[in-house]
Amino acid sequence: MSSDLLNKYCHSLTEYSRRETVEVTVGDVPMGGMNPIRIQSMTTVDTMDTEGSVEQAIRMVQAGCEYVRITAPSIKEAQNLQEIKKRLRLRGYSVPLVADIHFTPNAAELAARIVEKVRINPGNYADKKKFEEIDYTNASYSAELDRIRQKFSPLVKICKEYGTAMRIGTNHGSLSDRIMSRYGDTPLGMVESALEFLRICEDLHFYNTVLSMKASNPKVMIEAYRLLVHKLNEEKFKPYPLHLGVTEAGDGEDGRIKSSVGIGTLLEDGLGDTIRVSLTEEPEAEVPVAQQLANRYKNRSSSYPLPEIKNYPVNPFEYARRQTHEVINIGAHQVPRVIADFSEKENIVPASLFALGYHYSVPLDKWNITDMACDYIYVGQQKIDFEIPGTLGVIADYTTWLSIKNHTQSYPLFSASAYRHANDKSARLNFVRINFKELTQELITQLKNDSTAVVIVYTITEHAMAELRGVAVELINNACAVPVVIERNYNASSNEFQLYAATDAGGLLVDGLGDGIFLKAQGTSHKIINETAFTILQATRTRISKTEYISCPSCGRTLFDLQETTAKIRLRTSHLKGVKIGIMGCIVNGPGEMADADYGYVGSGPGRITLYRGKEVVKKNVPAEQAVEQLIDLIKEDNNWVEIPEPIKAE
Repeated sequence: MSSDLLNKYCHSLTEYSRRETVEVTVGDVPMGGMNPIRIQSMTTVDTMDTEGSVEQAIRMVQAGCEYVRITAPSIKEAQNLQEIKKRLRLRGYSVPLVADIHFTPNAAELAARIVEKVRINPGNYADKKKFEEIDYTNASYSAELDRIRQKFSPLVKICKEYGTAMRIGTNHGSLSDRIMSRYGDTPLGMVESALEFLRICEDLHFYNTVLSMKASNPKVMIEAYRLLVHKLNEEKFKPYPLHLGVTEAGDGEDGRIKSSVGIGTLLEDGLGDTIRVSLTEEPEAEVPVAQQLANRYKNRSSSYPLPEIKNYPVNPFEYARRQTHEVINIGAHQVPRVIADFSEKENIVPASLFALGYHYSVPLDKWNITDMACDYIYVGQQKIDFEIPGTLGVIADYTTWLSIKNHTQSYPLFSASAYRHANDKSARLNFVRINFKELTQELITQLKNDSTAVVIVYTITEHAMAELRGVAVELINNACAVPVVIERNYNASSNEFQLYAATDAGGLLVDGLGDGIFLKAQGTSHKIINETAFTILQATRTRISKTEYISCPSCGRTLFDLQETTAKIRLRTSHLKGVKIGIMGCIVNGPGEMADADYGYVGSGPGRITLYRGKEVVKKNVPAEQAVEQLIDLIKEDNNWVEIPEPIKAE
């Protein structure tokens, strides 16, 4: 990949620089240009509940929300935006309001006269999605575009007249049948869906526009945003601001980490002007997460300048894992491995491994190994004097390793200098810890000729992802197939650690540049660190170790209590490794956004649920009180159900 292509979506892969965009006016809080990254969220109460909407909006603003989005699925909700806005202003809150529109152009046209910004989804604003495959000719496709222009142009003209901003927000799960028929379920289809509407805006000389490319899969989302910027530059559009978000991210740590992989990776490369973290929680809970992600870039600079990458060998628009050779169970086709840090632990005993997914039964003299059991532990200068599980490897500092009698499951860790000069190495696996400055041509040559070497890359620079990526690029460009483990060490709160690690390591994994992950965090438990590593791998779809939930964040369209229902489904199904379950509050994004899921649970009416197997409707109008059981029955029918394993007991 040439630097010319690279620079069309990212200013630099080595020096942090925010993408320059046009400024978009959104009430009194402009976006893009020289403005900071804006924080926003969306109300979850019924839009017709005026007082509830006002109170929730105030809580969001008090939490730090700079824009408040409210759904307007029909004319009546759009009309009520006027009353919500009026009451907010009477109480002293001037926060810009954003109307979220799906399917109903007349609601959008009314809302655009009331609020500061409207969001339309090109997949369902003037288009349709019935999961039909239609073979469009060029003429019939062009006729559809003319029809869309007629439907969409009135809204553009109203926005121009009233000074209302617009977000053209593509959702991966709601691409129209027309787009799907021509481009498929791809990032290119997402981009083209938005550009068709953007061309109409520019033809009408309307430029107060923001763009987004949301998906529940961070890989798809990242590729789509990069491709969007590339296409904007290629077709000489104005550099419009970007609204970043991973849609249907879920709740708890899973939702936060998945959001950070998608949003953080793009922020690292200077993309993004406003962010919304979509959690299945109260909207004010989303705001601190978004703030922590954005605050990292307020004063971002590289600790030392890295040389600009002139030949970027990675396709940023399509995932492909870096080709490496296999060393025991690291590299090549093997899933990325997890290393835990026990080097500061004073006394390592069998019970210490409990936090890492290994449970030992004394009476049975047996190890129970969970799906989130780490693969290696780094012990530094310590030794382990008990029999460890057969699946676990021990990494010791080189001088300590030399004094270990049994090397069956133990391997040395070298510094770059020690590795170059050592005579006594493991015959099977040797870890070499390096940073970018230490990666000399001499070392690369030595690594190329060593089939036992695995590199652990680390950095102490603020712009960490850039340096770690630089190491991988140097190895690729020198045809060195040594596996790479990503090491990051944080001195941050548990919350910040999870968000930052998901950004730094996740951003490399989604580009196929990692064969393992080695996280450290002062003041954070080994259990949290270990689970974070596995959750990052799950979010990047590089190693699946648990059930995945594609769960929307709730809004005024939601037809059941999403938080409560998600908790119920998680309680019953969280042991189903690798099964993906979509939990959607309504039909707007449900079937499409959870198209990646194995099973779907979608609100279809008050107290009624529709169950899906993939994209196929299996049961309609299931009473909500029976729906979880019927979902489980469906999983059992497909032989994807396993009983919860009994834990090994010590007594």
